[in-house]
Amino acid sequence: MNILHVTSSPRGSASYSNRVAANVLDELTARNPGATVTVRDLAREPLPHIGDDFVAATRGPNGPQTDAQRALLARSDELVDELFAADLIVIAAPMINFTIPTSLKAWIDYVARAGRTFRYSEKGPEGLVKGKQVIIVAARGGVYSNGPGSALDFQVPYLKSVLGFIGLTDVEVIEVEGTAYGPDAAEKAVEAATAKLHGQCDARAAAQAA
Repeated sequence: MNILHVTSSPRGSASYSNRVAANVLDELTARNPGATVTVRDLAREPLPHIGDDFVAATRGPNGPQTDAQRALLARSDELVDELFAADLIVIAAPMINFTIPTSLKAWIDYVARAGRTFRYSEKGPEGLVKGKQVIIVAARGGVYSNGPGSALDFQVPYLKSVLGFIGLTDVEVIEVEGTAYGPDAAEKAVEAATAKLHGQCDARAAAQAA
């Protein structure tokens, strides 16, 4: 199994999304001996936000025309190839201002490319990144999975929508919620998320064995 771990929190080891994602990786590698993990840390190595050169390099009729454009296309190709090489993708995403970090949005902009990860046909758009599983670890200070806060959740719905657009429809979400309600609440959120992880892994293993 090839696992791609995409992390985006600027808080490093103090990040709740990173902590639970680390538990996810431990669980996956324990259940899949020999699995390889590729880490794409978007906080430590942020991608440049897209601009005119990126558009020209990836969508221009003549392709990249300058060294800067060729470098951007090569970076995008590298990230897309990394995505295709993975059997399973773990995305650690903290909620910032009700949505995802800009570093994670930049990664999506680099990998969501017409002709590479999706295409348009007579039947409409078709995702090309298929047959892979995604686990999203979504950390947020409040509670947004239900109740009045759900109307402000532009984190998980967006991620599921854009991933589905490129073909990644097998998506499981592990919420780490209420981390801003104090240290005890935060630790309980981590414990609950980890318990949910074990349950999801057991259910998937049972389904595969059936």
